[in-house]
Amino acid sequence: MFRGYVFKALLTIHLLILAGFSAQVQSEQLADVDAAISSGIIAKLTSARPDLKFGQVSPSPLAGIYQVPVIGGPTLYVAENGEFFFDGDMYEVTPTRYVNLREQAMIGVRSELLAAVDVKDMIIFAPEGETKGVINVFTDVDCGYCRKLHREVPELNKSGIEVRYLAFPRAGVGSPSADKLVSAWCSDTPGETLTELKNGASVESKQCADNPVADQYLLGQKMGVNGTPALVLADGVLIPGYRPAADLVRLLGVE
Repeated sequence: MFRGYVFKALLTIHLLILAGFSAQVQSEQLADVDAAISSGIIAKLTSARPDLKFGQVSPSPLAGIYQVPVIGGPTLYVAENGEFFFDGDMYEVTPTRYVNLREQAMIGVRSELLAAVDVKDMIIFAPEGETKGVINVFTDVDCGYCRKLHREVPELNKSGIEVRYLAFPRAGVGSPSADKLVSAWCSDTPGETLTELKNGASVESKQCADNPVADQYLLGQKMGVNGTPALVLADGVLIPGYRPAADLVRLLGVE
């Protein structure tokens, strides 16, 4: 029941975005921050935790508080002097609902990051006829729900949905799962090799210098991906976890 509620909420968010609901919030949050404030905040955070990497400093809706994403981690809400912060989600209370402002900001970030990815670096399963919609999927070959979703790719293709895979080895770069993903991306037949791996088969281990697995893993972290499968729509909406093909067809409005 809860999963169904979450999916309906994601569908509502998606439709609101298409209607331009989040344009004002995104433009405010992407505004420039004074360079001295930005560099001061990053310097403070880095001095305490040099092992972490931080993204761009941007304003938050609260005066004197700035939001700073931790690469591969949460968004921090940091005081102007950089000496205090809290993490988690910040919500705006509207007359009809609560709006997750962190997610609203991330939608724009994901959309920009996704637009910069060369489709040649993805493993794509395209419909034979007209492409009516696209889903971008961060995947791992040793993930049960990734395998379940992959078995439904033919059904998605039949409905006109193109599936574009990006690599996200949950155990990290250099893990056995990552090596399998590298073998798929370096294969002469990437789609077939990826399918074989998701069916549990052993394939020839391959390496190639220009494989995008590590870069795509980092990209997923920047987008807030922390598990697989993770679906990212063209407008930046993130749908975590497995969703049945019928739900995705309905979400993309290609029924």
